[in-house]
Amino acid sequence: MRNPVHGRSSTMAVDAGFAECKSCCVMSALDPTVAGQLAEDLPPDVFRTIIATFEEDLTRLVQELRAAYDSGDQDGYERAAHSLAGAAAAVGAVGLEREARLAMDHRQPEAAITVLPRLVAEAEGALEALHALIH
Repeated sequence: MRNPVHGRSSTMAVDAGFAECKSCCVMSALDPTVAGQLAEDLPPDVFRTIIATFEEDLTRLVQELRAAYDSGDQDGYERAAHSLAGAAAAVGAVGLEREARLAMDHRQPEAAITVLPRLVAEAEGALEALHALIH
């Protein structure tokens, strides 16, 4: 099993990668079928509650990913990525789901230091797109 830690602090590297990724992620953040269906079918207050819960989950899970990365906890990293993939799928955040599934696969060739910034950027893009559906 590959250790996600490669001798660098994740915060600085992830933040730098996030700045590069953020602009490209918003456009493809959501599957319009899933997210649009939720927005159309649910009463606005219920949809807002789902978005708020998703935002809380994202915050917690991204923190867990970073902490697991920093401590070299591969199992914790994959668990958090798995939870993130499930939460993303539930709201149609396809880009985030894709990056989370990549993060949870220890056999994939990209290092966590490369995947994590994209994952964080996709999370921000998904939230931005979901909030736009409210207005």
